[in-house]
Amino acid sequence: MESQANLTCQNLPTIFSSFVDTFVDFSVSGGLFLPPPITPKPQNPLQTIFPSPTRLIAIGDIHGDFQKSKQSFKLAGLIDDHDKWCGGSTTVVQIGDVLDRGGEELKILYFLEKLKREAAKVNGNLITMNGNHEIMNVDGDFRYVTKEGLKEFQDWAMWYSVGIDMKNLCYELGEKGCVKDLFEGIPLEFRGVRPEYFEGIRIRIAALRPKGPISERFLSKNQTVVVVGDSVFVHGGLLPKHVDYGFENVNEEVRDWICGLKGRVSRDLVRGKDSIVWLRRFSNELAKDCDCSTLEHVLATIPGAKRMIMGHTIQESGINGVCGNQAIRIDVGMSKGCTNGLPEVLEIDRYKGLRILTSNPLYQNGKEASLDAKPKDGLGFLLPELGPKQVEVKA
Repeated sequence: MESQANLTCQNLPTIFSSFVDTFVDFSVSGGLFLPPPITPKPQNPLQTIFPSPTRLIAIGDIHGDFQKSKQSFKLAGLIDDHDKWCGGSTTVVQIGDVLDRGGEELKILYFLEKLKREAAKVNGNLITMNGNHEIMNVDGDFRYVTKEGLKEFQDWAMWYSVGIDMKNLCYELGEKGCVKDLFEGIPLEFRGVRPEYFEGIRIRIAALRPKGPISERFLSKNQTVVVVGDSVFVHGGLLPKHVDYGFENVNEEVRDWICGLKGRVSRDLVRGKDSIVWLRRFSNELAKDCDCSTLEHVLATIPGAKRMIMGHTIQESGINGVCGNQAIRIDVGMSKGCTNGLPEVLEIDRYKGLRILTSNPLYQNGKEASLDAKPKDGLGFLLPELGPKQVEVKA
């Protein structure tokens, strides 16, 4: 009996810890039961180049709007009425900027992780990327956080803290090391911040700082540059210096920084107007204002690349292309925290070519529009002749 009791006590921390992780996930993710999180392995290189799939879907910035996020996946036929993956072997790239401007950021992060697991079981692939707002939040720059966003993180922290207390009690029984305090090293108040927001800011810093439980679990799995077939995906854009630096180096340095394994990443990569997640040289309103010569040069130095697909700058007139469709801009400002635009996604099909799948009722078929349209104004495909002016969001 004594050996059996000892065995139970020794196994209890692992068993109970797994239960706590699953319970906390369910509590903060809007009812999503997920298996225990998979611990990232920072020593393993991140895959940066992917083969050309039969069907590829690109989804733009979603900024804390869970309903618009789900609408985008449904528009592309990727999830069913129960929000489960039904996209088969489709590859999906979400271009970044899940965080900020909305109040359902965590719900989206959990939702995307769930879909990644479901897609992988049927040879599908969901690739998530870092936008400038992911980088800002890991940096502790919360200028675009909403009250609802702070509240969602506070709800998460309550359950997370309960889980930590339960784990620590369990570890004491099993004589293992306890989990450290979530708020270790974080001040109690902040200059320039109203006192009623102190707690929410502390929680957000704790969750999203390098090696924070949310940043490490979710954001460390994001890519910063990805090549899928003949398409290069990036949140803002690429310059020759970024190509010279090496995409694998970019992805691994950003990942290792998020995991707390190295110091801040270079300004040239993720900070400043000419960095990978902030660049707007290829997303200006008029084709004549886009730096097409630099874009052409960059694509020529990436083997097999035909186009660069980017988000970051809202295209109020919908998904469009410039520079002979070498630059495709897919941020339609769909989040309620932006312009509350109608969801649109880009489809690249091996047999059908490039199409825009749209919920815009102006298109008679209601769902898709060919990218072969040639507007008279030369702004790129699918722009109505006197369509609305592009809106640029500064962050």
